[in-house]
Formats: sequence, C-alpha cells, structure tokens
Amino acid sequence: MRGSYAAVVSLFLLFFLASFAMALVEEYAPPPMTEGIYPCSNCHASMEVNRKRRELKEEHTDIKLHHAESMRWCLDCHDAKNRDKLRLYNGDLLDFTESYRLCGECHGPQYKDWKAGVHGKRVGYFAGPGKRTYFLCASCHNPHDPKFKPLKPEPPPFRPEENTHAK
Repeated sequence: MRGSYAAVVSLFLLFFLASFAMALVEEYAPPPMTEGIYPCSNCHASMEVNRKRRELKEEHTDIKLHHAESMRWCLDCHDAKNRDKLRLYNGDLLDFTESYRLCGECHGPQYKDWKAGVHGKRVGYFAGPGKRTYFLCASCHNPHDPKFKPLKPEPPPFRPEENTHAK
C-alpha cells in the first residue's frame, strides 16, 4: 500500500512540475541585425577567408572594432567557414539568437547576472505561467563597440503648482 501511495504522489508531482515548466515559455528577442546584410553567406560564401587584422575598406566600413581591439578580430567571434554562425572558443557554432553564450565566455559576471535577471532587459511574466522575453546583449550593447555612449541628461521633473490637481 505504501509503495502505491508513493508512486501516486510521485506521478502527481511529476505531472505538476511538467505542466508548470511548460507554462513558463522563454523566448529571446531577435538580435538587432543591420537590414540587408543577413544572411552573411550571401556575400561571404564565394570569398576567400582572410584572417589578417586590417581596416575594412570595401564592406563593413561602418564597423569600428572597439572591443578588445588590440587582441580581437572578426573571426574570433564569427565563424570563418559559416558566416551565418558565431563560434565559441571550443569551436561550437551558435545562431545569432544564442549570442549571449558567446558574450558570456569573456563576460562571466555579466552573463551570470543576465541569466539571473539582474543585468539586461526582460519583459513578460517573471513568476507563474506566461511568456518571458529576454533581450540579448546586442540589444543594448553594440557587439563591436559595446561601451555605452554618454547620454544627454533629461531635464528635472516639473513640479505642479499646489492644489491644481487635488480638488
């Protein structure tokens, strides 16, 4: 009798946890991509791979690498053979929607905070059933120049005159 009771309780708990986990839908916001350049393989498929660090003079001239630029080059993050993918240090390939994993290889504390919900932007449900949307690192940081630019401060709040709203 005792074994069947434990089996029923275990089955109930398994069903409850599975239904709860299914209710928590996690999505990642699409990465911000410059219109007209993706998929990268449209141009790069016929190009010879050039691993030399250099100033780009024909394409991508708007990209200025200010992200550990003395130590990094495009192919440290972008895969040389499949330009539609990013490449982890161990060689695993990622879709651009998983770029947070690539960022996390060098930015461990921020990645840990992002996974915990302390760093970055999320919208949707934080507890209980519902859809959650996580914004990628590149949604807020330019991956080629990630430092935030100075922001122009907004004017101070306007204080309403006394008794104009509370009558």
